[in-house]
Amino acid sequence: MNLELLVIGSKNFNNTIDEIKDNLEYSISFYDFNEPLSNVSSLIAGVLVDSNIYNNKINLDFINKFKNKPILFLQNSNINHQNNFDNRIPLPISLVELKKKIKSLVASYKFKYNSSVKIKNYILDKNEKKLSKLNLFISLTEREVQLIELLFEKKKPLSKNFILQKIWKYSTNADTHTVETHVYRLRKKINYKFGDDNFILNSGNGYLI
Repeated sequence: MNLELLVIGSKNFNNTIDEIKDNLEYSISFYDFNEPLSNVSSLIAGVLVDSNIYNNKINLDFINKFKNKPILFLQNSNINHQNNFDNRIPLPISLVELKKKIKSLVASYKFKYNSSVKIKNYILDKNEKKLSKLNLFISLTEREVQLIELLFEKKKPLSKNFILQKIWKYSTNADTHTVETHVYRLRKKINYKFGDDNFILNSGNGYLI
């Protein structure tokens, strides 16, 4: 993965990062405070923040606009901000240690990216086994996670036999209501929590999302 890091810092801080960027193994871009946040690349996978400009040009509300991105907060030892960033890095720091911290950031991003899937207006968290929308969520079983993921990935109606083979490894001639039962229970959970009776559809040719 070609990770791009967004640097939010003072001129001196940005100059320092610019001097060592070839040794960081990742693409670097610098935030321009004259540009709207909407112009920030969607490829940004992490944020490096300079504590020297905190409470000057940026604040917690500003940082929270990047809440879906892991954040490294490079902090002078004489500054103490009571905020929940992913990682706090005391300055000064060696280049070797900074690279280690950034690699940790990459690992965090990869884990989060691989475990979360946006489906319609929902987020499926495969790691925590949750389906969420806004501030609401339901807990899912492992089979329910697999069922949602399969239906979403195929993007076409899937027959009961196909689902049985892929998830339960049953033969096509197995006489079971396993799929119908799981779909019914999952639909009921989703409708009860979100008031959505159309998350999983039945086209007549099979189930789909």
